[in-house]
Amino acid sequence: MFRSLPLSAIAVPGVIALAAVPLAAQSMQGSAQVEAQLRTADGLDAGTVTFEQAEHGVLIVARLKNLGEGAHGFHIHETGTCTPDFKAAGGHYDPVGSEHGFDNEDGYHVGDLPNVHVGEDGTATSEFHVPQVTLRGPDNGRYPFTLADGDGSTIMVHARADDYRTMASAGDRVACGVIFAERG
Repeated sequence: MFRSLPLSAIAVPGVIALAAVPLAAQSMQGSAQVEAQLRTADGLDAGTVTFEQAEHGVLIVARLKNLGEGAHGFHIHETGTCTPDFKAAGGHYDPVGSEHGFDNEDGYHVGDLPNVHVGEDGTATSEFHVPQVTLRGPDNGRYPFTLADGDGSTIMVHARADDYRTMASAGDRVACGVIFAERG
């Protein structure tokens, strides 16, 4: 099923969800592809999320496991570290200072992604396209926001579905994976 979202974000919901503990992904700034290993707070393997530089942004492919059934909020967070409580990952990746939520008429966080849908077996697979970001440094203004900045970035799965409104309500952080590690 396809759902059109603002800024051409395309969701192909399957069954998905994420998890993680501070496991480093590939942290090479010039990489065309990076894979984040996800872990739950208990250290359980929660699958992988691959980020691939595409002609018009980044393609995200999530292959999740060991998560609770149902819809889960799924976001890129602003800092590349996953402490056991995942709070060190900071808030949603938001380099322009916008508000949260796809339903926000003034725009939404660059790190806001569609919900992932986990099946009875605890697995999910989803693909998303994020047109305004890059895995490299800013690319002649074409992709203005890099996930490989100095403080890195993470991918986060939340306990409940994101309602896409300005007041985020997706609940606790249940899985985390480092996209690019925090440097320094």
